[in-house]
Amino acid sequence: MGGKPTTTLTFPQPNIALITLDNPERSANILSQPTLRELEEHFNALEQRTDVHGLILCSGKPGMFIAGADIAEFVASMDQPGDVTAGAEAMCRRGQKLFSRLSTMPFVTIAAIDGVCVGGGAELSLWCDRRIASNGPRAEIGLPEVKIGIIPGWGGTVRLPRIAGLANAIEVITSGEPVRASDAMKLGIFSAVVDSSKLLESAISLAKLEHQQGQYKKDRQRWQQPVVLSETEMTFLKITASAMISQQTQGNYPAPMVALETMLKTASMSPEAACEVEAKGLAKLFGGEVNRALINVFFVTDRIKKDQGAASGQAPAKIQTVGVIGAGIMGSGIAGAHLKRKLNVFLSDASAEALGRGVRGTLEEVAFDRVSKSADSKKLLEFAPHLKSTSDLAELADCDLVIEAVIEKKDVKTQLFAQLESILRPDAILATNTSTIPITELAKGLKHPGRFCGIHYFNPVRRMMLVEVIRGPQTSESTIASAVSHVKKLGKFPVVVEDGPGFLVNRLLFPYMNEALVLLAEGVPMEAIDKAAKKFGLPMGPIELHDMVGLDTALYAGGVMKAALPHRMVESPILNALVQTGRFGNKSGQGFYSYKNKKGKRTADPEVQTLIKPFITGSGSDLSGDALATRLLMPMLLEATDVLAAGIVKDARDVDLGLIYGIGFPPFKGGLMFWADRQGLGKIKSMLEPLASLGPRFQPTKYLSDLAASGGSFYRPTQA
Repeated sequence: MGGKPTTTLTFPQPNIALITLDNPERSANILSQPTLRELEEHFNALEQRTDVHGLILCSGKPGMFIAGADIAEFVASMDQPGDVTAGAEAMCRRGQKLFSRLSTMPFVTIAAIDGVCVGGGAELSLWCDRRIASNGPRAEIGLPEVKIGIIPGWGGTVRLPRIAGLANAIEVITSGEPVRASDAMKLGIFSAVVDSSKLLESAISLAKLEHQQGQYKKDRQRWQQPVVLSETEMTFLKITASAMISQQTQGNYPAPMVALETMLKTASMSPEAACEVEAKGLAKLFGGEVNRALINVFFVTDRIKKDQGAASGQAPAKIQTVGVIGAGIMGSGIAGAHLKRKLNVFLSDASAEALGRGVRGTLEEVAFDRVSKSADSKKLLEFAPHLKSTSDLAELADCDLVIEAVIEKKDVKTQLFAQLESILRPDAILATNTSTIPITELAKGLKHPGRFCGIHYFNPVRRMMLVEVIRGPQTSESTIASAVSHVKKLGKFPVVVEDGPGFLVNRLLFPYMNEALVLLAEGVPMEAIDKAAKKFGLPMGPIELHDMVGLDTALYAGGVMKAALPHRMVESPILNALVQTGRFGNKSGQGFYSYKNKKGKRTADPEVQTLIKPFITGSGSDLSGDALATRLLMPMLLEATDVLAAGIVKDARDVDLGLIYGIGFPPFKGGLMFWADRQGLGKIKSMLEPLASLGPRFQPTKYLSDLAASGGSFYRPTQA
């Protein structure tokens, strides 16, 4: 087979076979082609024996059963010569035929699942007669294939409806979300949930019991039958599920609807016939634009999980006690992110009133219960001992990390840092959450700039996965390694950014937001601008985004960015005019739109047209939605090429990670740079040509021109 074996076949007790999956070269088990061939050989050997009473499949990696199929093999097969669709269908059929043998072997088959069991691993377990899981914190089962733009292809859409019911299977498969072990038990997916230390012992006992009683044979017969639902039930399920999927995907993600149609169609079929339909359904999606884009997002996020962000050999410091200065919205959110991981947190603010609000908000957030829609009293008692409030900076003396989140004024921050340096331990890390002020400027007065960096969270902290870790000119590699490791432990994605105006996300975002103001001044209706952005796939339009950010904040930050990037920004008086009338956006109830209604929903505000009318210079009626999207996106893309040319980030994947998780750039496009590559850089240049007269913000940069001339792409071949 070549390479080190990834599976072993043993007999822990007479008549009980055990296949253990444990790839020695990976931290997680994946179902690569070599592993599948090994499984086939084990199955062949066992089926020839007459003394086997039961087969158990387990993992040699604690907390990890199987993480799914080998995505790299998927990508490689997309660009093979020949019919990609036929190849994908054949790949599905091979896997289905292999796994389905588990449901026909002359003995009971049991999956002993410790921890994560997703994708192809979940399908492997579903073909077994029984599934028994550990009760560890990572114990879950899921079929997340729709998240990479395909559907389960090794029998997931066939087996899960027969085991857990059609409605439950539709919810699990079309959402792609994992199911916790306790919930999977209620759905009938798991036969038992036991302590991790007793998982194998319990599986062996279950195998012996099933051999004696033969209940698994009855279930085999039952699961070979069609799913029985009346025509009324089936129609209701189709209507409700279709409506839910359409609402959630907005037609941009085809896989959930294909999964639904597949399960509805195959519910009345035999498993064998259903498997054929499933294979065709996956093949129809395989290699499509959305599939390729979502796989790129998978690789981009997987890469960041492995990248320590600093020079190799840097051991990150252990951070257990964290100080957060500033108890406003951002400070409280940052404190909450740490408190959720049960780190010891000191929340500090000069204002006793703000500190009280911050503590309450932090505790309510971490103790929030989704079912009751309120703070859970047990969780409050659990988290409260880890949070301390103080207005005395001296109490932060023993913190491993202190993050400043005070007002965005340079002098206030530098004065605070001077105080903190005299208090903190020599090995403590000092960080700023600034979104606009260069790290270089903030570090000037520090005695130990090597242990100072930016750790920039995005609002709302509880939902935003991205964190920018900003390296100043004197920031040490160990500080960066420690910050990156710490951010990962919070369950977020850190992207390391060299110091510069707006760092990464805001540097790319503000040219986009600024162009929306330029279009508004040209007479384009704000609703049309927002609609064009949302049609492209962005979660909200740039005018709406101004209101969410805050018009006063956008005015200040835009001024900073205009000074730093005069070639990419056009000064607009519109924001200042609205701010002068007290319109600050969502927070004041009025901005470009009005939010003064019971639900705080966005509504048109006629008064705004009166306020901005003096600044409108055209009719804007000749621009289509696609033309508007191009106007909005190109300044962002060109600024990204400057970011890459200047080495602000390592490569194009950092840009795409930042925009997907920082502003919600549509994942089904794969990221801004990935999208540009799929268009072709020659086409990007041709899209810019008719806009060149508008100024430097639409003229190709040297980086883009050189790359296009060489036939290159933003993603180098080894990164694709």
